Amino acid sequence: MFLRRLVARIFWFFSGWRLVTEPAPDRPTVLIGAPHTSNWDFVFMLGIAWRLDLHFRWLGKNSLFRGWRGPIMRGLGGIPVDRDAPSAVVSEVVERIRSGEVFGLVVTPDGTRSGHTHWKSGFYRIAREADMPVTLGYVDRTTKTSGLGPTFELTGDVSHDMDRIRAFYADKAGVRPEHRVEPRLREELASPK
Repeated sequence: MFLRRLVARIFWFFSGWRLVTEPAPDRPTVLIGAPHTSNWDFVFMLGIAWRLDLHFRWLGKNSLFRGWRGPIMRGLGGIPVDRDAPSAVVSEVVERIRSGEVFGLVVTPDGTRSGHTHWKSGFYRIAREADMPVTLGYVDRTTKTSGLGPTFELTGDVSHDMDRIRAFYADKAGVRPEHRVEPRLREELASPK
């Protein structure tokens, strides 16, 4: 862990960005990484987690785990997601947590970095089924800051919970603001307020 903390300190010193964060959660959490607008988000995630000494896992498309990259991605905490069966990963993650594995789970609910109109709801289902809080992680180019926001329990009232999430991310632009997706679940789009 010392080496990871050292690498993270060097990254934050030379990056030109600042780590502005609330304290790391003291129990397993679903950590939302948003806005997910660039591959640089992965570097920021590592910088945050390694600086704060977080034990984390993250979800990534299964193509990232093919060939020589597979062992590296798994070594960095990755769990491959089959996009043809995304609900299977929810069950897998919940089972890992119930079996006693302790980790924070990083999820980028806006999916790929462009072309989407809503967030994917896997983070919400995992948090509810595993009885885990959510922690709002962010990258904001306008202030050149990145870090963790509040950690809170979801209520089960999707609109209420998403209003709280939207309020936090309202002024966060991501690395490439043109790819930002408004925090809204498909369930909300189907039944407007």
